[in-house]
Amino acid sequence: MTKTVHPLPPLDHPDAHVFRDAMAQVASAVHVVTTVGPGGRIGLTATAVASVSDSPPTVLVCIARGSRTLAAIEESGTFCVNTLPEQLVDLAEIFASRRGVEGEARFETARWGTLATGSPVLLHAISAFDCRLVATHDAASHRIVIGEVAGLGGAGRGAGLIYRHRRFSAV
Repeated sequence: MTKTVHPLPPLDHPDAHVFRDAMAQVASAVHVVTTVGPGGRIGLTATAVASVSDSPPTVLVCIARGSRTLAAIEESGTFCVNTLPEQLVDLAEIFASRRGVEGEARFETARWGTLATGSPVLLHAISAFDCRLVATHDAASHRIVIGEVAGLGGAGRGAGLIYRHRRFSAV
């Protein structure tokens, strides 16, 4: 159940540009979130990813409501969060739609496998969380997607890729 609390009067929100500038100062791990939809494999680059619980293991990712990947996740009921190592900047750029690579061609730029759900798992990921969709919640322009972890993958070592100052860099 989602509970909304309004203890104070509505805020006069900060300017969106000023907010984005402030958020650009926050370092975030970079992930590629994938699934298999009616049109095949699909995915996107995401930084709004977090652990929810370890009992049962559960994660969340925030995705723009108009995203084709989000629609595919909701239709398939599965997704995988792949945490990127520092050397995969190009992959982050590709899945962030910054290189003009679309559809299945995005997956031809790295090695992929599958775990429990059948969602694409990046073989060179630092960690991969293969999930079954258990809940979604709308918040502003995004949807919070919550998944129970059905399988784990990834190398578990190496420097991670972060996003800060509107660019990708190593930890």
